[in-house]
Amino acid sequence: MTPPAIAVRELTRDYPRPRRRLLEPAPVVRALRGVSLEVAPGEKLGIVGESGSGKSTLLRIVAGLDRATGGTVAVDGRDVTRASDRELAWLRHRLQVVFQDPMSSLDPRHRVGTIVAEPLHALGLGRTLDVDARVAELLSSVGLTPDAARRYPHQFSGGQRQRIAIARALAPSPGILLADEPVSALDVSVRAQVLGVIDDLVRELALTLVFVSHDLTVVRHVCDRVAVMHEGQLVESGPTAQVYDDPQHAYTRRLVAAVPSVRRALAGVTAADLAAGRPD
Repeated sequence: MTPPAIAVRELTRDYPRPRRRLLEPAPVVRALRGVSLEVAPGEKLGIVGESGSGKSTLLRIVAGLDRATGGTVAVDGRDVTRASDRELAWLRHRLQVVFQDPMSSLDPRHRVGTIVAEPLHALGLGRTLDVDARVAELLSSVGLTPDAARRYPHQFSGGQRQRIAIARALAPSPGILLADEPVSALDVSVRAQVLGVIDDLVRELALTLVFVSHDLTVVRHVCDRVAVMHEGQLVESGPTAQVYDDPQHAYTRRLVAAVPSVRRALAGVTAADLAAGRPD
């Protein structure tokens, strides 16, 4: 039987805060509270919740960028929660991350070609590949021309920089892509374009996708299944359409109700007009 691409079991993460008095124990903030979920190979899972819900902390632990206080995370059946950095080398081949702010994740001192090729050299893949050809292929796959490799990150728009970050993440041909609020810093029109790039690449490369966002509309567009987090807990999960159309948890209902829509906007204007005595 094929194991889940990602299996999270009773995951907790505590962060100590500065103690207020010398003899008192240091207070603790619990960012994750017994979170359990699975992601099947090839699935597109969205994790939604407001700021502070723990969704980005969960993603960082899955990626091996943070350590859990308790519980386990397995990728392809292999435990990553207790592994050393050296033992996690295989994970960098298998799993890559696209972060929220591309400008902070792209080294401004390096040209784009060097940035995109960095994972290939770090993982020892540059010895067996034509790196320049691979970089050109990756840039083309995200809608950029090969000559972009000679330029620096500051010479691109925000949407183009996020495309570069996506190209870098795909360089080692991972099977799992984690995206942490990848379009929240972009304008609405650019956001749609970058989402289209992600959606097309996930489908063409048969990737497993975990997409973190506070924007339910974005997740509904991209993901097959959604998990809702609130105050460090997983409060609801299921097929995206089912959760959006018939939310079971009170917090999910509040999130869905807060999503703007043309119908709600028109209803709001009509109600205001009627309250002011204006004809409809």
